[in-house]
Amino acid sequence: MLEYLWIVPLLPLLGSAINGILGAKWPNKYVTLTAISSTGLSFLCALEAVREFLESGQALSRKEFFTWIASGNFRAGFDLQADRLTVVMMLVVTGVGWLIHIYAIGYMAHERGYYRFFSYLNLFMFFMLILVLAANYVLLFVGWEGVGLSSYLLIGFWFLKKSASDAGKKAFIVNRIGDFGFMLGMFLLFRTFGTLDFQTLFTKAGSWPAEPMGHFGTFTVACLLLFMGATGKSAQLPLYVWLPDAMEGPTPVSALIHAATMVTAGVYVVARSHVLFSHSSTAMLVVAMVGCATAFFAATIGLVQTDIKKVLAYSTVSQLGYMFLACGVGAFVAGMFHVLTHAFFKACLFLGSGSVIHALEGEQDLRRMGGLARRIPVTYATFLTATFAIAGVPLLAGFFSKDAILAAVFEAHFRQAPWLPKLLWMAALSTAALTAFTPLALFFAVANPGIAWLLTKAYFGLVWLYLLGLPGATG
Repeated sequence: MLEYLWIVPLLPLLGSAINGILGAKWPNKYVTLTAISSTGLSFLCALEAVREFLESGQALSRKEFFTWIASGNFRAGFDLQADRLTVVMMLVVTGVGWLIHIYAIGYMAHERGYYRFFSYLNLFMFFMLILVLAANYVLLFVGWEGVGLSSYLLIGFWFLKKSASDAGKKAFIVNRIGDFGFMLGMFLLFRTFGTLDFQTLFTKAGSWPAEPMGHFGTFTVACLLLFMGATGKSAQLPLYVWLPDAMEGPTPVSALIHAATMVTAGVYVVARSHVLFSHSSTAMLVVAMVGCATAFFAATIGLVQTDIKKVLAYSTVSQLGYMFLACGVGAFVAGMFHVLTHAFFKACLFLGSGSVIHALEGEQDLRRMGGLARRIPVTYATFLTATFAIAGVPLLAGFFSKDAILAAVFEAHFRQAPWLPKLLWMAALSTAALTAFTPLALFFAVANPGIAWLLTKAYFGLVWLYLLGLPGATG
């Protein structure tokens, strides 16, 4: 399967094209069959590719299929690769994406434009797979822009609703701001190294000396420009403003794009470019500080939201900040581990919120919810499990990924600022407490508002007692 890796992204593209061209004349069952079978087969092909990758000893597999752009010494080909980072993202995109497609069958069954929705959803999967499988920055950028286009189409799916169309335009425009920096970063890398192919570029960059803190050389400027693109795509300060508004799209869109895949593209790019970032202490510091600030800032905003999907949206922004914090201290493995765990428990929370919204005939205000445990018991059980996972309850996925990040931050070292890692660790630990409380409060607000009120009072009471117990707190 590694010899034919192009089949993995091709299948969703075919599904999108068939539904887009013929779906308007078909009954929903044919549209469903096309969308589900194309993504399901893509997932099976991805599993086979991963099996072959593991059997090969996890060796890098790179295939050059054809030359796309050739000008002088510059070449950009349709080149795909499979390595340890790729296979993780490929399984997340195809596996979680396929499950969300199945969920969307019932969720969108009575909506006009059913075929159009699944065509857009399949198109998104195609571009996301191109992004993670690309073997050079040019092809990666095609996927990068493609997921931006697909998100615009999906967020504004209900285009007759002004808030939805405005949210789609806002997401598209804000992402273009970050993408401008991403392009400048690519131009600088090509001017310096003469290539945008990952393998060649990273080999050349690895032999260059690292840039010390405060030195704005090629590595620092290029990494900061790439990170500018990542802040737009992954909703970090100050370009986070589009993600909460993007909740105007259908809930399956929120689960797939704004929890499991697209918003983690920025984290993927930083991890993919770890050779470059590791050569710049300044860029690493900026990534860590922006990630930490975003994590804490978004967690505090999420505490006071009353819309069930916006609570989860700000929680997503906060968790993305956690991932960048890990990458900023050099814990790229921990950051990608949290990408993997977050994809599953946050997608589950969004799909659970969609079930709640349907049960209440479109109601999204938490203040009008409660007592749903007996009405939707399956949703209650799955929502509770995902809530415990994101809260970091021991033995569940979120506990291990968050613990790995906190440990990496605590052990980090910045030569010019030895005190900074401990400060970042304290902020990250506080954020962990906030991100544990928020989904628990959300869960109890949906299941039992009385328990939510008691939990809120008890939580802030414990925080107040803790502050009173700090040295010097009482004068």
